[in-house]
Amino acid sequence: MPICNKILLITLLALSSAPLLVQAQTGAQNSKIKYAPSDVKMDVKKVSEHVYYVEGIPGIATDNEGFISNAGFVVTDDGVVVFDSLGTPSLAYKLVQKIKTNTDQPIIKVVVSHYHADHIYGLQVFEELGAEIIAPYGAQKYIRSDAAKSRLEERQFSLDPWVNENTHLVLPDITVEKSTHFTMGGLTFTLNFMGKAHSDGDLTMLVEPDKVLFSGDIIFQERIPFVGSADSKKWLDTLTRLETDGLTALVPGHGPASKDPKNTISLTRHYLAYLRKVMGTGIEDLEPFDEVYAAADWSEFKDLPAFAEGNRINAYQVYLSMEAELLEK
Repeated sequence: MPICNKILLITLLALSSAPLLVQAQTGAQNSKIKYAPSDVKMDVKKVSEHVYYVEGIPGIATDNEGFISNAGFVVTDDGVVVFDSLGTPSLAYKLVQKIKTNTDQPIIKVVVSHYHADHIYGLQVFEELGAEIIAPYGAQKYIRSDAAKSRLEERQFSLDPWVNENTHLVLPDITVEKSTHFTMGGLTFTLNFMGKAHSDGDLTMLVEPDKVLFSGDIIFQERIPFVGSADSKKWLDTLTRLETDGLTALVPGHGPASKDPKNTISLTRHYLAYLRKVMGTGIEDLEPFDEVYAAADWSEFKDLPAFAEGNRINAYQVYLSMEAELLEK
């Protein structure tokens, strides 16, 4: 074959294979991008010598790329303990990068306050890092439930691409059903099993010697709580029993950390007590929900974040649950 024809053939082969080469390179690059990039602002705030947290932005579950709840981390000489994992793998990955800017210590444990979607979809990121996952009793039951499956499918739609077909629920390595503690790097971590309150199982974490309490969603700060399927009676009882003496700070499940824990608890406790008082009076008088709700004075809470989106739903759930309580008597 003449040299010119060989050159022409080589050139044509090179041109025809170029798209394949580009595709292969693009595929290799995309394979490195495991989680959809997150543009949401996430600032790390220092609470005490060892304790840090990131504060979710007030909103409904699918606002702000799902960044509506808090997560925290505690840096010790022997590793990092994380509290809650946020509402998407993308957010959890971003949190890991934030942790890395504050310490070279590896992430050893993740403590989960409760199994609601905005706190657990990031767990797979920590599972891949080899962290031990600790959760309250009831986690396994939730993960295997139809409700968990339906919620994940809904979030794969409403929070796509940050929650997608690769997002999965993670079983805990350790389940806590009574209060316990562990030590790491000279710090003591007390895990208080609160039982059924905001969820089917709630867990708080006290960090000593810092005296900082991570409360999870049994405490909401500067916004109305999400009641959902919670047992409002037991939740209110739990808040009444919650010990705050000696605490230097409290990090709630939603809202800013507080240096005045007793005052912080009072908002959630007062809101739940008011819901139960108003709905309970209506039930005793055999009034339908719409009339009870319309007659109630919500002025004390109406300017709080999430009121418009959640208050009526909260009130209706409490109305139904108090009806059930009445029938059980």
